[in-house]
Amino acid sequence: MAHKILVVDDEKLIVKGIKFSLEQEGMQVDAAFDGEEAINMVKDNKTEYDLIVLDVMLPKKDGLEVCQTVREFSKVPILMLTAKGEDMDKIMGLEYGADDYMTKPFNILELKARIKAILRRLTYKESEEDKNKIKIKEMEIDLGSRRVFIDGKEVNLTAKEYDILELLLNNPNKIYSREGLLNTIWGYDYPGDFRTVDVHVRRLREKIEKVPSEPEYIFTKWGVGYYSKD
Repeated sequence: MAHKILVVDDEKLIVKGIKFSLEQEGMQVDAAFDGEEAINMVKDNKTEYDLIVLDVMLPKKDGLEVCQTVREFSKVPILMLTAKGEDMDKIMGLEYGADDYMTKPFNILELKARIKAILRRLTYKESEEDKNKIKIKEMEIDLGSRRVFIDGKEVNLTAKEYDILELLLNNPNKIYSREGLLNTIWGYDYPGDFRTVDVHVRRLREKIEKVPSEPEYIFTKWGVGYYSKD
């Protein structure tokens, strides 16, 4: 999927040049010519930008205001463009949440190289984060923090409920008997019986399933055990 870039500058010739150059690299490029327009475009739920190229000197709201406002609701990478010698703007831009900066006039090849470097870092970071997450339908599990979210809202699970959920979702289509779950989750020397598993699965379903009797995540193979689907 092509990266989507927002270029914000009131100098239309500069925008045209950057847009042409990035589109030659297969990127999709939108343009905004003042600060207010830029903020509104980033806020638009229909648009998710991978990176913003943002000039400091803009009408209505300057680039630093835009950067600060965008950081209140988005982590999208921002590359600031500053006039040559504006050291304070460079410092303030990074303090307000910019990821990198370049001074004008700039070499378009260097700008493209900077943009590609930021996008590579972003792609690598997302890839690493995805390794620590399980996503299925509306559910997302953060394996590192052992937190579960459905439709973006955190679900409060007990340690054993979480262990059952993670085990089943990590091994889709594998049926675990109640004995198998008891031994795996509680340990071989646990003194309880199989009803412990049934109680925990029932409570887990009540927390994660819209209709517990019609599960979407944890299924029952009658007479055999429990499983999830890929």
